[in-house]
Amino acid sequence: MNPPKATLIDKILEIHGDRRIDPYFWMNERENPDVITYLEEENSYCDFVMKDTEDLQQQLFDEMKARYKEDDQSLPYFFNSYWYIVRFEKGKEYPIFSRKKDTLDNEEEILIDVNVLAEGQKFFEVGSVAVSPDNQLMSFSTDNFGRRIYTLQFKNLKTGKILQDQIANTTGKAVWANDNEHVFYIRKDKSLRAFQVYMHQLGTDSSQDVMVYHEEDDTFDVNLFKSKSLEYIFISSSSTISDEQRFIPADNVLASWKIVQPRTKDLEYSVEHFGDEFYIITNADGATNFKIVKTKLNEPSIKNWVDVIPHRKDVLLEGFEIFQNYLVLEERKEGLLQIRIIDNQQHTEHYLPFSDPTYTAYIGLNLEFDTQKLRYGYTSLTMPNSTLEYDMKEKTTKLLKQQEVLGGNFHTENYISERIWAPSRDGQSRIPISLVYHKDTVKSAETPLLLYGYGSYGHTVDASFSNVRLSILDRGFIYAIAHIRGGEYLGREWYEDGKMLHKKNTFYDFLDAGRFLTEQKYTSPKHLYAMGGSAGGLLMGVIVNEEPTLFNGIVAQVPFVDVVTTMLDETIPLTTGEFDEWGNPKNKKYYNYMKSYSPYDNVAPQDYPNMLITTGFNDSQVQYWEPAKWTAKLRELKTDGNILLFKTDMSSGHGGASGRFESLKEDALEYAFLFKLEGIKQ
Repeated sequence: MNPPKATLIDKILEIHGDRRIDPYFWMNERENPDVITYLEEENSYCDFVMKDTEDLQQQLFDEMKARYKEDDQSLPYFFNSYWYIVRFEKGKEYPIFSRKKDTLDNEEEILIDVNVLAEGQKFFEVGSVAVSPDNQLMSFSTDNFGRRIYTLQFKNLKTGKILQDQIANTTGKAVWANDNEHVFYIRKDKSLRAFQVYMHQLGTDSSQDVMVYHEEDDTFDVNLFKSKSLEYIFISSSSTISDEQRFIPADNVLASWKIVQPRTKDLEYSVEHFGDEFYIITNADGATNFKIVKTKLNEPSIKNWVDVIPHRKDVLLEGFEIFQNYLVLEERKEGLLQIRIIDNQQHTEHYLPFSDPTYTAYIGLNLEFDTQKLRYGYTSLTMPNSTLEYDMKEKTTKLLKQQEVLGGNFHTENYISERIWAPSRDGQSRIPISLVYHKDTVKSAETPLLLYGYGSYGHTVDASFSNVRLSILDRGFIYAIAHIRGGEYLGREWYEDGKMLHKKNTFYDFLDAGRFLTEQKYTSPKHLYAMGGSAGGLLMGVIVNEEPTLFNGIVAQVPFVDVVTTMLDETIPLTTGEFDEWGNPKNKKYYNYMKSYSPYDNVAPQDYPNMLITTGFNDSQVQYWEPAKWTAKLRELKTDGNILLFKTDMSSGHGGASGRFESLKEDALEYAFLFKLEGIKQ
């Protein structure tokens, strides 16, 4: 079977006196039958090339699934007279949301069984579930298309009846007012930007809903939340580099919305309420790594902010949690997350002890103010996800729940994790790399190694455990994460040095990390593989153009590869909100810089590594046509005989298949592709 050959129809794209010719622009036409035909041909070709791995894919799927406890449930959480639980039943793909009154011994009340709602659907997802303050009503949102456009519905928990109220085209989130009668929600515009906040009164038609806020700046998105105290409702309007928060008392839906601090370029802040004050985490006054301030409720503007936790140059402040007598901070120092406990009564402080060389720790769900118990999470490359309870007064820790790894083959002591530092080509930085491998795996030029990267939006990929990953570790692979610039692993400056006109640092860091791993004989280019998704897929696209011989194989998941054309099209979801991440190509300086690295624009007649590219037809974040066009152009220009595969899930979106286990089939395909290249057959 020959690989598909896409039709060439030249489209001239011109701006700043520069002409680009895009022969595959026609693939943007979602309803065009020729587009569907092309995607299906690529799927058939992928199946054909991978046919000899079908048994292996099934084996991988079965072993991955077997590690999960099918009849599992979340750790119960007590709130407002009820214990809330999310559980799964054996043989079912979707969660069941339930609760029990007062004690866990009482009878279970099913709030919503997603398995029932999802029956007959190719894709189904519940966005959020929220119970009214009086515990009598519930909102829930559903998406059966994969575009992250949710329909909001309501249920009477006393009668079990679904109410007639139905609100389409929302972000899925609903916030209840304290009157148990009104809810606030967010609508999306044509480009799927969250831009308007509405108030809905139960029992009325949604056409009568009142718009309480309209965000007219298309570089800003809107969010909604209720304070931990349950006394205030906030509308958060945010761009990449600035925030504006407004609020009303949750008891008075007709109150005028008050602004905490009007938006200012480069001023970021978020708010929590405690007593008669707001606590605010912010980068005000040059606090690059953020600080915490407080201010009186009736004087919330920046001129009244008083430092609580000052800015520190060597510590990134990522979050905080307020208790009656304690303030808990989530800090990142030299890449590693730490949890700091401040006792406001005793005026003492201490850190929770963590010993792994690389790990993730984070503040968990803590809805009560008046408690000395802190829930937090911990995981590492060798330690399954754990939820722990720490007594901040007694300084004792109790394990509440740890992710079970079934099958009997997993023992944490069989795996080794480490953190190493690679020199960057600019001589200014060292790039942290987290690694994990089986204790029987010998590091050598013959050892296969999978290097993962992301490096955008300040999002940090921390070292955490993966059930699925055991399938490559147990077959002799080393798994590594390159903590490259564009993330915030080494503080806010690490992010700033990997965005806008510094974006190429992200790509160079990843290449430098890969080269260092080969120089240190962890692997060699014959056995080095790379993986990344979304903006990490952009990373994959750049590195294969820049240094195609450094890697034997690439897995690019939902890759953002047509950077210039996408960022010039403001009708596409996410575009306008990302000008502060990538730059606006309507400005010639940014256009030229983007064009110099955009993977699609820089495909050249040269050899490329073996590649597997995946997407979802309904993807709302990275449109399917970006990887489709990229694949077609690679097929047209590449000069090697290496494998190039493109797989489209015709019923899913950016997050892949819905359901608890269906997505494991995607993992099985990706791993089987890597094993095929390594000659691993079982």
